[in-house]
Amino acid sequence: MRKMINLVRNENMKLAHHLSTWIMMGILVLLVVAAGLLTRFTGTQAPKSDWKADITVQNQELKKSLAEPGMSKKDKDSITNNLQTNEYRLKNDIQPVQGNSLWGFVEGNSMLITLIALFAIVMGGGIVANEFSGGTIKLLLIRPSKRWKILLSKYISVIGYTLLMLLLLLIVSFLLGGILFSFKGSATPFLTNSSGVVTEVNMIAHMMSIYGLQCINLLMMVTLAFMISSVFRNSSMAIGIGVFLLTIAPGITRLISMKYTWAKYILFANTDLTQYANGQPLVEGMTMRFSIIVLIAYFVIFNVISYIGFTKRDIVA
Repeated sequence: MRKMINLVRNENMKLAHHLSTWIMMGILVLLVVAAGLLTRFTGTQAPKSDWKADITVQNQELKKSLAEPGMSKKDKDSITNNLQTNEYRLKNDIQPVQGNSLWGFVEGNSMLITLIALFAIVMGGGIVANEFSGGTIKLLLIRPSKRWKILLSKYISVIGYTLLMLLLLLIVSFLLGGILFSFKGSATPFLTNSSGVVTEVNMIAHMMSIYGLQCINLLMMVTLAFMISSVFRNSSMAIGIGVFLLTIAPGITRLISMKYTWAKYILFANTDLTQYANGQPLVEGMTMRFSIIVLIAYFVIFNVISYIGFTKRDIVA
């Protein structure tokens, strides 16, 4: 156990000594600050005080839409849920989250998790391959530690770095959101609607769930890039394929799912678990349990291939 801790510490020290590590974290913080300043000082309207009138008008529109013939059951359920949630808001005086508020700012910055995924792919795609290209892999393998432990320590280090960036995004967004938009209203609950039952959820728990569900995509993309790096020992290939899949694959999967039900077995049809929170799975019949099983299967396959690629191949002198 102590050897593993030392190996992970060694990998963390390597990451800490790379200038790119700090540049990535700096870019993330700067983007959060820029987003906050733009939202606060570029003419964005203040939260509307007469939000109840707006919701009343919205409810009238929803009722009209609900009365239209030929509507699918999926759309009808979605409209009904929105209507029930709005009526609950009016009855219990719970204002919706505004974009230029503390929680609205924190939730809006969850889009930057895609950027974190990009940075994680860069780190995961290079942490193994760069050892081979730089020739330092020989120094690493002459240690008494087994190869799989060395590989695992690198994987743990990359995952830790990714989670650190995610935590940094959450903390900076919360503090800056409170400074720019006030911490007033931070106790406002988030409303969920499950089968017609509206429930109040603590907003902190809601934000943690949003960021937590996004971690699934981060974990799978890092694991994929790590696998390619371990097998092909080429950081450019690992990063290139990882970035391509991150940006293009979800859209292609969505197009395939419109025509073929087997699309539900594709990795990128299951990485976004928020589809179940919204009640709109990509393919009809998909469930949270199904997606978790598929993700576990891909996770095991990726790591087994990484293990074989790193431990079974000879190191060329």
